[in-house]
Amino acid sequence: MKITELSCEPFADQRPGTAGLRKKVAVFRQPHYLECFVQAVFDTLQLPAGATLVVGGDGRYYNREAIATIIAMAAAAGITRIVVGRDGLLSTPAASHLICHERAAAGLILTASHNPGGPEGDFGLKFNTATGGQAPESVTEAVYARSQALTGYRIAAVDVPDIGELGRHSVGPLQLDVVDPVDAYAELMQRLFDFPAIRAMLNNGRRLHFDALNAVTGPYAKRLLCEELGAAPDSLAHTQPLEDFGGLHPDPNPADAPHLLELAMSDVSPDLIAASDGDGDRNMILGPGLMVSPGDSLAILLEHCRLVPGYADGVPGVARSMPTSRAVDAVAAAHNIPCYETPTGWRFFSNLLTADKIGLCGEESFGTSSSHAGEKDGLWAVLFWLNLMAVLDRSVDQIVAEQWNKYGRCFFQRRDYFVADASQAQRLMQDLGKRIDGLAASEHSGYRVESADNFTYTDPVDGSVSRDQGLRIFLDGGARIVFRLSGTGTSGATLRIYLDQFENDPARIRLPADTVLGPLGEAAASIARIAEHTGMTAPTAII
Repeated sequence: MKITELSCEPFADQRPGTAGLRKKVAVFRQPHYLECFVQAVFDTLQLPAGATLVVGGDGRYYNREAIATIIAMAAAAGITRIVVGRDGLLSTPAASHLICHERAAAGLILTASHNPGGPEGDFGLKFNTATGGQAPESVTEAVYARSQALTGYRIAAVDVPDIGELGRHSVGPLQLDVVDPVDAYAELMQRLFDFPAIRAMLNNGRRLHFDALNAVTGPYAKRLLCEELGAAPDSLAHTQPLEDFGGLHPDPNPADAPHLLELAMSDVSPDLIAASDGDGDRNMILGPGLMVSPGDSLAILLEHCRLVPGYADGVPGVARSMPTSRAVDAVAAAHNIPCYETPTGWRFFSNLLTADKIGLCGEESFGTSSSHAGEKDGLWAVLFWLNLMAVLDRSVDQIVAEQWNKYGRCFFQRRDYFVADASQAQRLMQDLGKRIDGLAASEHSGYRVESADNFTYTDPVDGSVSRDQGLRIFLDGGARIVFRLSGTGTSGATLRIYLDQFENDPARIRLPADTVLGPLGEAAASIARIAEHTGMTAPTAII
């Protein structure tokens, strides 16, 4: 096997974000760009002799070509075995589980998650540890540091076989195992959930609609929802993974999947409507007349988790990201278990999961999961809801109504301001950060600020400290505003504003979210001086 060493200059823009490195496809396709980042990962991880590596992605444009490059570089790096999903497909949660199932030393997941695909779209690469979870910040920073010191990379001259065919192949000294991307994951789901109860419920008239958005969860949904649980084939939509997602934006939220919200609000709404994103780690849950907010979903899963086989013994704790609504806090208190508040970024949950401090977790951007995987898991959340519906004999809207009646309601909304000039958004956050300590007792749009801070997190597992994780403002009447810049885009900047308002008045808990949160949104815009910094007078999206 011939190994070639190629020289090149380092790329300055290879610092991983909250979920790996994401760039436009054109950036990744530059000569040497992908190779340099992969080399930095291999050099940093220093995988031991005989190590297994799991590789797969969401099937977006450039997926197969990138996998072929990774295989050739892995052979040059002395890696002796790679497990790859057929056709290069692996949902992010399935890849996380497969890393543990195969006792792999690490995994490379090729995805830009919910970002658009196609030649003009986005691409991404992230790496997970032997736990199946995302690499901690210390490792991602080490990868970046290594990327800046590289003078080249090593690649083997090998023929990469067709990864559309199941089986074992030899690539030089490297063993390449092409596996069905669904098998191991499906077996895990069957252990966690009461499939006979769900199957009986679906056979007895409860209706389901799942939209895979032409992304990676299509094959998983076909196997689990139709073949295993007996849902009618027409219960599923957009199940064929496509390189450009068929023009759909693979982000399961009301702004990018309005057709699902329209279905929920119609007279023919199924009992459960759900969708997942590009790589299968996000979920949106809807029922007749409503969309379930991510915070409410997490709270409801915790409230009823003992009804589900895989969680019959309860969970040691729960965690939510700081911007997520505080609905789960009250449930955790009622169950007498700790509730951790972490920064945005799944790697913070990974530490807590690995240390067995929590068994359920969720974040504001439609991500939920548990101790079964080191990643968030969209289809798992759908199966969890189906299991609860079967046991409780309730539709989604009925389960949510009962939760609000018991605990009150945390109204929640995310308002996005996409700012084409990223420097404007950065100056806005810098200005607000400088003023944050002096906001207490000020009044805005009828609200009085009680306290405000810049969120700092001390990891209870390793003691690491993460600063500047978002600006929090607590107001009278149980209201809260959070400001942060998104870390998942590839151009411009998105200012995300999270509005959170607790209500326990029975006359108000069923009001539309806009009615309750509208004044809070005005207060947020005033406090941040959005119009002054950006010229924008309204958000570009309300989710």
